[in-house]
Amino acid sequence: MLWQLASISLWDPAHISGVLTIIVVALLLGMIHGITPDEHTWPITFSYAIGSYSTRRGLRSGIIFSLAFTLQRAIASELAYLGLSRLYTFAAINHVVYIIVGLLMAVAGFMIMRRRTIFHFELPFLKAHHAESKQGNEMWLKDPKPWMPAVHGFVAGWGFGAFAIIIYTVLAPAMHSALWGWVPGALFGLGTMIMQAAAGAAFGLIAVRKGLSPSAIRKVALKTAGNTLTWGGLAFIIAGIVGQVFPHIASFTVNTGVHIHNLNNLGLAFLLVIVSVVGVGLTTLVVETRSELHKIQAHT
Repeated sequence: MLWQLASISLWDPAHISGVLTIIVVALLLGMIHGITPDEHTWPITFSYAIGSYSTRRGLRSGIIFSLAFTLQRAIASELAYLGLSRLYTFAAINHVVYIIVGLLMAVAGFMIMRRRTIFHFELPFLKAHHAESKQGNEMWLKDPKPWMPAVHGFVAGWGFGAFAIIIYTVLAPAMHSALWGWVPGALFGLGTMIMQAAAGAAFGLIAVRKGLSPSAIRKVALKTAGNTLTWGGLAFIIAGIVGQVFPHIASFTVNTGVHIHNLNNLGLAFLLVIVSVVGVGLTTLVVETRSELHKIQAHT
C-alpha cells in the first residue's frame, strides 16, 4: 500500500485500487481542498468564524460547516458510484450554486445586521457609525445561528471543480460495492473539515482584538461577518448571473503552472475568494477595529 501511495499523483490520480488506498487519497485531496483558496469554503468559513468572535466558537463554526459539506459529498459520491454524477456535474451547475449560495449569504448577512430600514447597506470603507446614530436606523447585531453554516455547507458542496471530478469519476466508481460508494466523498469531506476547522479557529482568534472590550470585539466581529456575507453574497449572485449569460467570460482563467488544484488556474472562483474574504472581510475587520480603538483613545 505504501508503495502504491508513493506512486500516485494527487494532481491526476488514476488506476487506483484497494479500499485503503482510495480512502487515504480521498482524505489527502480533502485536506488540500480545505487549505487552498476555494470559493465554496473560504468565504463562508471566514464569515461565520469571524462572527463567532472566539477561537472555540470559530472552531465550532468550521466543524459545523464542514460536517454538512461532508454529508453532501458522501451523498454525491454514492450517486456517482451509481452512475448518476451527470445529474449534478454539468457545466452550468456552478453558476446556479453561486446564485443560491449568494442569496443565502445575503440573507444571513441581513439576519446578523438587522436594521429598521431593510434596504440600508454599508460598504466596509464607509463610516457606518454616522448612520447608526440617526433615529430610526439603529442596527441590531445578532449572533449567527449554528444552522446557518450547516445550510451553507450542504448547498455549497454541490458546486464542483477538479477535486470533485476526481472523487466522482475515479475514486467513487473504484469502490467494490454500492454499500461503500459514499466513502470517498465522506473522507474527502473529512479532510476538508480538518483544515477548515483549523482555519475557523484561526479566524475566530483573529476576531479577538487586543485592547478592545468584549462588547467592542463582538461588534467588530459581527459587522465583519455581516458585511462579508452581504456583499460577498451579492458578488456570488453577480458571478452566477454572469456565468449563465456570458459563460466564456466566466470561464476565463490564468494558468499559474502550479500543479495544485485551486492554485493552477486562477479565474472567477479565485476572484470571489479575494472579493469576499480580502476585499470585504479583512477590510471591514481593519476599519472597524481602528474605529473602536479611536473611540477608546478619545475617551482617555
